[in-house]
Amino acid sequence: MTLKVIHTDQAPEAIGPYSQAVLSAPLIFVSGQIGIFPETGELISSDFVSQTQQVLKNLRQILVEGGSDFDQVVAVDVFLTDIGNFSRFNEIYAEYFSDHRPARAVVEVSALPKDALVEIKCIARTSK
Repeated sequence: MTLKVIHTDQAPEAIGPYSQAVLSAPLIFVSGQIGIFPETGELISSDFVSQTQQVLKNLRQILVEGGSDFDQVVAVDVFLTDIGNFSRFNEIYAEYFSDHRPARAVVEVSALPKDALVEIKCIARTSK
């Protein structure tokens, strides 16, 4: 089995010793993403909505680089620092996953890197 590291400049650099994603055909495993703006390496804002939208944009860029997209996602793991944002998260998430409903888990955590409010990772099928 051959593993291929996936990297795109359209998403933030990893902030630790890991890859944005790893492709093990026919699957791509995307590392947890937080709401970092790729051009600055900083959180887009301290606002939950903005961070969530940026996370999903980052995930999409990595998926596309790996030959996939949201309609090929099979599993999503979501980490929220405040489960009270669950309903708002679902509203934003539904804008990106409208008809396609991958398996998903959402958990509350005490903290995330850079004091982010949300982190998302996923596994998707790939054409590469």
